[in-house]
Amino acid sequence: SSLKGDEANPPQNTADLTAFVQNLLQQMQGRFQTMSDSIIGRIDEMGHRIDDLEKSIGELIQQAGVEESDGGR
Repeated sequence: SSLKGDEANPPQNTADLTAFVQNLLQQMQGRFQTMSDSIIGRIDEMGHRIDDLEKSIGELIQQAGVEESDGGR
């Protein structure tokens, strides 16, 4: 398999090959940046969900503690 600029115009010389590789690297960088942003966004969302879950668990523990002390009287 040979490197191709596109189906109609494969790289013919060093300048074409250099331009092709630079373009390919720019595309890859863009895709990695998009994936990175997406992953960071998901991690932030999970962090917020964990905070909400911890808050809910804390409230449930408090309610259970109040019910136990009320029921023990």
